[in-house]
Formats: sequence, C-alpha cells, structure tokens
Amino acid sequence: MKYSKINPELFVRNRNKLIGKLEKNSVAIIHSNDQMVRNGDQFYPFRQNSDLFYLSGIEQEMSVLLIDLDGNGEKNEIMLFIRKPDPNLETWEGRKLDKENAFEISGIKTIKWLEDFERNLNVLMHPSKIIYFNIPEFAKFKPEYPSRDERKMMELKTAYPSHEFKQLSPLLTELRLEKEPEEIELIRKAISITRAGFERVLGFIKPGLMEFEVEAEFSHEFFRLGASGHAYAPIIASGENACMLHYIKNDQVCSDGDLLLMDFGAEYANYAADCSRTVPVNGKFSKRQRELYDANLNVFKAARQLIKPGTTIDKINEEVGKMWEEEHVRLGLYTAKDIQDQTREDPLYKNYYMHGTSHFMGLDVHDVGSRQTMLKPGMVLTCEPGIYIPEERIGIRIENDILVTEDGNVDIMGDFPVEPEEIEDIMSLGR
Repeated sequence: MKYSKINPELFVRNRNKLIGKLEKNSVAIIHSNDQMVRNGDQFYPFRQNSDLFYLSGIEQEMSVLLIDLDGNGEKNEIMLFIRKPDPNLETWEGRKLDKENAFEISGIKTIKWLEDFERNLNVLMHPSKIIYFNIPEFAKFKPEYPSRDERKMMELKTAYPSHEFKQLSPLLTELRLEKEPEEIELIRKAISITRAGFERVLGFIKPGLMEFEVEAEFSHEFFRLGASGHAYAPIIASGENACMLHYIKNDQVCSDGDLLLMDFGAEYANYAADCSRTVPVNGKFSKRQRELYDANLNVFKAARQLIKPGTTIDKINEEVGKMWEEEHVRLGLYTAKDIQDQTREDPLYKNYYMHGTSHFMGLDVHDVGSRQTMLKPGMVLTCEPGIYIPEERIGIRIENDILVTEDGNVDIMGDFPVEPEEIEDIMSLGR
C-alpha cells in the first residue's frame, strides 16, 4: 500500500460500533469486492469494498469478515478469512497477507484461511436466528451483476430458509456518515494531494492543449504524492463540454477564449477528495465569463454557510435554488415575471443549474447518506453550485469539501485558489 499505516484501533472501534447495533443471535457477513475482468487474462486494478475496509482495513481480494453475536448479545466472535499464501501465485502477483500481517492491519485476532470459511460459517449458522448481509443500497444506481454478498445471500436463503435475513447497509450508513478523527485526517491528506495537483495544473494550462494532457498532469502529481490515483474519473471539460455534467472523454482541444471546468480529486487510503474549479484557458476571464464566475462564487460562499448541524441537503438545495433565481435574473437569463409564472415542479433555475448542491463524501466520493439525512458534526459534504449555459459555451462549477462541526462548518479546501484574481495571477506565472 502507498499510504502510511493506519492504526488498527480505528477498525477495532468501527467494528465495536457495528456490534453495538446488531441483534443477539445473529451472524453478519461482509465480503470483499470481486476482481473484475478487464480483457483476456487481465483484471481491472482491485479496489476494496468500502464497508469491508471500514471494518477491517484489509485491501486484499477474496477476503470475508464474519461477526457472530450470541443469545445474550454479549459474547461475540470476529473472524477474518483470507487467501492462504501460495508461493506460485506470489511469484506472479507479489506477496499476499499472512495471518500476522492481517492481524497487524485489522486488529482481528482470529484470522483463518478462506478454505475454512464454509465450515466455520455452518457451525455458527445453527444457533443463530438472524443473518445480516451487506447488500449495497443506492437510490440511483443498481449494477447488472450481483456482488459476492448478494450471491452468498441467495445461496444461504436456500440452505437456511427459516433464518431471518436483514440488511447491514442501514447500520453501516449511520456509522460511516459521522467520521472518526483518523478518517478526517485521511480525507485531509487526500485533499492536500488534490491541492498540489490543482496548483501544478494552473501553471500548465494554455490554449492548444488537449484535455487529456491536463488530466495527465493531475495523475502525475497524485501518484507522485502517494495517492492510489483519482477518486473518480476526472472531468476536464473545455468550452461547451462543461455543460455535460459527467463529461469524462477528455479528448478535445482547450481553445483560446474558452473556460475549462475541472472536477478532480485524489484518493488516499481509499478516502476521497472532490474539487471543482473553472479557469480561463488563456489565463484571463472575459467580461461575461467574469460576470458568470462571480455569480457562481457568490452562490458558493452563501451556500457554504448553509452546511451546518440540523439541516438537510434537501433544505440546502431549496435555499440555493432561490439564490440562483436572483442571480439568473441579474444575469439576464430570465425575468422576475417569468419566476412568478413558473411551476413548482419545473422551476426556471433548473434550466441552468440542474444538479444538487451537496453530497456526502468519505470512502466513496458519493458517500453513504441521503438528501433527507440530518446533518451532524463529523459529516463531510461537498458544496458545489454551478451554472451551465450551452448557448454561450460556458459551464462553471466551484466545489469544496466541507466538514460539519458543532458550531457550523470548516471548509477543508478553504486554502485552494478560488478568487478570480488569484487564479489569473497564478496562471500568469506559468506563462
């Protein structure tokens, strides 16, 4: 692993929090992610199931965490199953975890080989009544293929039809939302690497570059500083491409006179950073670009203040929509009279701002939690208002990562360049 060793106490604490929410006479099963075939005999780079990493710190494929709680809800057994090291495999793929390594990472005392999983599971199943399975629950995303957890759940439902099957996802969502101090530090590290990438790119951008050349500069700095890479596919969108919210082709020319919208973030120890900035390709905002950028910056600064304990993303979105109505009228996109005539179901501002203002962030860049989740200290969210005008070939977004605190929030990206004069000054140094 590229990152500094994480104190296993974090994972011990996370497991204990989960055990405190499990019912007695229960077994919880959490599998690693699958290795996904890329082509031929090649796999995509492996990335661990976020929930398994949260509970164990284990990055290795073909791993299973098993938690058993007795009838009194007091005695529990925690077992981690890993692949038995194979010298022939290690010749090709490198070292695999042994039991001592797995204990040092996870703090789990009972480490067993994967080949012993079925036998141990069967022993635990008979006295138990409840089986917890970790099936992902995403409102807008459902993969076509079943995960290892889903496949095992269907197998056990046939083998043990009298058991009650329950979802771990709601319990883990509640736990993962409020970050432990160690997690916040890992996010801060991802953010510091992200800033270095942004500063490198500001001195590099000029007319005539390809978007993928800018992406490559981010990649260079992220890898150089110990990130595993990008936390998500970066968006490097010049001109009208910026009006496509998830544009990731990054294969067009950055032309003189255009703006360049960049949505980027490093991943460090599986924790994400998520930043967006919009800059002039030639290093100088035009009058209209500056007018639109200032409007977005005004909304960003006001929206950032809304992120605090006791509110929800839904409420933040509602307030930000009102802010954009005022700015859009001032920018000449529609009139106050048009607003009076609009319907609640189809507000005019959504023609120019069609996404939400915030999402939770952590082990996943779009982390667990919903728009109705009440914000509490320790949660990390983005703040990312934008304005998109295809007919003007302009898309602008500003995005920072915000930590909710007892008395409001902390902008963890508060030292990133964002003021237009600051961006122009830094870009001029690279010319």
